[in-house]
Amino acid sequence: MIVREYQSTDCKKLTELFYNTVHTVNAKDYTKEQLDVWATGQVDLEKWNQSLQEHFCLVAVEAGIIVGFGDIDKTGYFDHLFVHSDYQGKGIATAISNQLESAVQGNIVTHASITAKPFFEKRGYKVVKEQQVERQGIFLTNFVMIKER
Repeated sequence: MIVREYQSTDCKKLTELFYNTVHTVNAKDYTKEQLDVWATGQVDLEKWNQSLQEHFCLVAVEAGIIVGFGDIDKTGYFDHLFVHSDYQGKGIATAISNQLESAVQGNIVTHASITAKPFFEKRGYKVVKEQQVERQGIFLTNFVMIKER
């Protein structure tokens, strides 16, 4: 596996990976209704590309297949971290996170899903608060977490 910087040509594949991961991996912690408003399948590729270019974004590639990605901004906000459902538990999220976290100074904050919370706890993140995020009238639980450095 290689971890490399994001290229705009990756954008469509990342949105597909995001959708598929949410609808498979996160399905054990969220209802179908919640998954459908979280990852609708309708994406604005221009907005995604702009956001990923503005952040430090890394892409994990295995045998020519994009198997994961993550991004962090200059303030230490760890935004996305998604690994393909067929590649879970292989250290991909850890490899991406190690590089993203080392790219910024100071504390790191993320809004972790129920599914991702144990991963971030193992990395030393602490829950600041549980929150309900509203999308199209549907509420999803996530956790504001911080890693103090």
